[in-house]
Parts: sequence; C-alpha cells; structure tokens
Amino acid sequence: MTDFTEIKNNLKKIGYKVTTFEKGCEAAEYIGRAIKDSTVGIGGSQTIKELNLYEVLINNNNDVYWHWIMEPETAITNAMTADYYITSVNAIAQSGEMVNIDGRGNRVSASLYGHKKVFYIIGKNKITKTYDDAIYRARNVAAPLNAKRLNKKTPCAVSGNGCANCNSPERICKAMVTYWGPMSGMETEVILIDENYGY
Repeated sequence: MTDFTEIKNNLKKIGYKVTTFEKGCEAAEYIGRAIKDSTVGIGGSQTIKELNLYEVLINNNNDVYWHWIMEPETAITNAMTADYYITSVNAIAQSGEMVNIDGRGNRVSASLYGHKKVFYIIGKNKITKTYDDAIYRARNVAAPLNAKRLNKKTPCAVSGNGCANCNSPERICKAMVTYWGPMSGMETEVILIDENYGY
C-alpha cells in the first residue's frame, strides 16, 4: 500500500482538504455521496472516465456537464459555472504542487474559478518526487499519451519520445498551469487513490 503521509501532510499545509482511498470504486462512491441535487462540470479526464464518475453522478444531480458525453460547446460552457467541478491533474509533486497542461483552456480555467467546490482526483501513478519531476511528467508522459489517444499527428504522439516543443497545428500543449494552493474563495479537495488512473 502506498504511503500517502508526506504528500497528504504537504497538501494540508498548503490549504487543501485531502482524502485517500485504496480503490477507485471507493473514491467514486465518496464523490457520489458528496455531490447531490447540484450541477456538476467535468473536465476532459481519462481518470474520470475510468472511474465511471459520470454514471455515478448523473442519477442524483440536476445536470452533469461533460463534453466527452454531450454536445461539446454546451457542456463546456455550462461546466464553467456548475456548482461543482471535477477533474484530475497530469502530475502532482510530493511537496504538493499540481501541474496541468491544456490545449483549449476550458479544463484549467474551470478548475481555477467559479464553483462552490472543485475536486481533483488523482491516481498514484501521477505522484512525482519533485516539482520539476511533475513538470517533466506532464510534458513528456501525460501530454504525449493524450495526443496519441486523440490521434494527433504531433511529434510526441508519433515518436513516443516525449515533448519536442513543436509548432504542430495539432499541438495540444497550449498552456501549463501550476496549482500552488487552493484558489481563494473556493473549497478544494484532493482525492488520492492507491491505484493507477489516467495518464
């Protein structure tokens, strides 16, 4: 079992609420109990897909907006102002910094403002030793895998050799955000799972 003590303590010092689970199904059940009779936005996330969170949430909430499920423009617009927002990150350092790369901006922007609460759901595979390692993972592991999943013809997706800092018109790395702490005026909870999820 992964020892989350160090990262959990560091996240709490920064100001996050932190909850840990051994299994993803336990985390999904927890989210399902925590969010009811509300509107929910979901960022593009393989982790959320693997946890079947949309299916968990749609039964007990007014609306769940996820552009992977419904008409993209409507879902993205409504997700920006939903009561709750759920996403993951590309990497998280033991010291607590979280890193996300985005191509369109909707996922990172929605995670920064406009909700009653934001949940970051993170598998153990995304934990790195240092902040520099987290940046490296986001650029050279997560982003290339996402580009490949989207069938992009970027150098990283084609070669599998990590980020080439390309100028490809299909590049999905347009912005990188570091979360040094929870945003002011918005409750934020980090959920760590002792299993691998997402990229």
